[in-house]
Amino acid sequence: PPKSNITMVTWKISPKSGSPCTLGYRADQNKTDRTNCSDSMDWKFRPDWDPALEIRQVGIAHEGNYTCEAVATEGNFHKTYHLTMLVPPRLTVYCDDHGNPVCEAAAGKPAAQISWALESNSTLQEEGHDNGTVTVLSKFLTYSTNVTNITCIVSHPAGNQSKSIAC
Repeated sequence: PPKSNITMVTWKISPKSGSPCTLGYRADQNKTDRTNCSDSMDWKFRPDWDPALEIRQVGIAHEGNYTCEAVATEGNFHKTYHLTMLVPPRLTVYCDDHGNPVCEAAAGKPAAQISWALESNSTLQEEGHDNGTVTVLSKFLTYSTNVTNITCIVSHPAGNQSKSIAC
């Protein structure tokens, strides 16, 4: 709706973890109200000019649903946004005690997909962490394969990476 016709705006924030919060504005009283919202969440501008929400230093704790409800002379409007954080994994490759290449994509969100440039048998382990990230570990089983250089390929929504190693 046109900004001049907005009489009330409310942001209802429901994080995946933690308590919900609300930011409200009433034009008739020129008053803003906040309930249980952290200082990192606030109006981007004056809500009578623009009801945009700003989240400073966004992190995993901000994941969840954000619903904007506006009351205007033309009617009521609402829009829900779903915020999901992507955390790129840290890629490490090394040789284990048996000379097998190991590829680790640590603390990514969501879990990364690991593959090897040379098709062969490999094992896969996943470990979930309290903050919602996942570490994925893949071991390339060489057996009697004469492989001098092997490349680990990590696929992730935050970006793809690859690293080579000779064991």
